Amino acid sequence: MSKSLARVVAALEVAGIPASPLEMGDCRTAQQAADAAGCALDQIVKSILFAGETSSRLYLFLTAGGNQVDTAKASALAGEPLGRADARQVRDVTGFAIGGVSPVGHLTPSPEFFDPRLLDFPVIWGAAGTPRHIFPIAPQDLLRITSARVADFTA
Repeated sequence: MSKSLARVVAALEVAGIPASPLEMGDCRTAQQAADAAGCALDQIVKSILFAGETSSRLYLFLTAGGNQVDTAKASALAGEPLGRADARQVRDVTGFAIGGVSPVGHLTPSPEFFDPRLLDFPVIWGAAGTPRHIFPIAPQDLLRITSARVADFTA
C-alpha cells in the first residue's frame, strides 16, 4: 500500500469511517472513476485546489463529478482572487499528486467548500490518495470529517 493510500485509510479510520478503497486501474477523469465504481458521474468527488493570489493559501473545493468550479464564485467565498494551484504546491500542501488528491488526509489543512449536489446521493466516492484508488463514503460523513462549508461555487 502506498504512503498516500495508507494516509487516507488512516484518516478515515480515525474518523470512525470503515475504509474500503476500490482499486480501479488508472483513471484520469471523473467519468472513468464513475464507470469503475458503477455510479453516477456526480457521485464522484473532485478535489479541486485553488491558490489565493494574495495569500498563496490553498482552498479546496469538493465538487460533484459533472460540475465545474466557477472561479468568481470561489473567489468570493475565499475572500480573495483565486488561481489554479500548481502541481508542486498541491503536493507540498496536501501530500498528494494531482489526479489522486483525496478530500481527507492532507498534510496541511486548507479551507474547504462542499458542493451541495453531493448531498443528493446516499454514497459518494472520493480519491484515496492515488489516481488508481477511490473510497465510498456517505456525503454527511465526508462533510463532518472535513468540516467543509456547503456553498454554491459551481458554474
